[in-house]
Amino acid sequence: MVLETSLSNNVLLPQFLPIPICKTETELNSYCVFRHQGRSRTLKHNLRIATILSFVAGIVNVTGFLSFKQLTTNVTGHFALFINDLATFQFWKGTIYFLYIFSFLFGSFLSSFLIEQFKENKKLNVFLLPTLIESLILIIIALLSNLIEMKYSDFIVCALLFAMGLQNSLVTKISNAVVRTTHLTGLFTDLGIDISQLFFPKSHPNKAKLKANIKLRIYIIIFFFAGGLTGGFFYSRLDLKLNTLIFAAFILLISLFYDDFRYKLIKTKRKYKQRKKVKHATK
Repeated sequence: MVLETSLSNNVLLPQFLPIPICKTETELNSYCVFRHQGRSRTLKHNLRIATILSFVAGIVNVTGFLSFKQLTTNVTGHFALFINDLATFQFWKGTIYFLYIFSFLFGSFLSSFLIEQFKENKKLNVFLLPTLIESLILIIIALLSNLIEMKYSDFIVCALLFAMGLQNSLVTKISNAVVRTTHLTGLFTDLGIDISQLFFPKSHPNKAKLKANIKLRIYIIIFFFAGGLTGGFFYSRLDLKLNTLIFAAFILLISLFYDDFRYKLIKTKRKYKQRKKVKHATK
């Protein structure tokens, strides 16, 4: 028996469910949030990964802003400031915002590159490396804040944007571009479009799919908001400052290793059942 999070009455509830027996590697991966890709990926898969990563992004967003007064999960505002500095010939300031944008871009590139590089290796969880790198960055920043004075805040902002680029690319690849968790502008746009389409059932007859999309986007918004509240509470009320990032990294690592543990547990039980069948057949 393992603890699994499932969707029940629109609420995520813990339930004890039996370990499934899978016949193929694809079927085995379908039970793992960080492994399963493809058209057979369901709303349940996307809800699980979306709630985890949007919660982490909310923590990072608030922690970064409270520490450095800069947005650290998206680059929309930075791009506007970059253009403004170029227009007013403040090239040095513009260079800083360019580095912010490039850091997010490079994080996205590296995450996708690593996934593509190792996806042929069936034994390796290709999403492991980007998640570990992101977690390591968050932990290093938190630990360094306790040891040295953070004089180079722009470098830290770049590191956080790089980490969020890793995460956004990761979840985009996993969910086939259905889920994005580090910023909400496009999410609110898509939510508005989906809600409007409910009023035109003739043009959009697939009401179940529309409702599933709306549910997913609302979950991302709620958990991003919850992550922001948690980050603000840990940062200000508990006075953890940048150590709040350790909590975000902890959530990532626990989710990743639980997913991997569950995968190995299901695989072990599958092998045991197969050996049992072979042994029984040879008698």
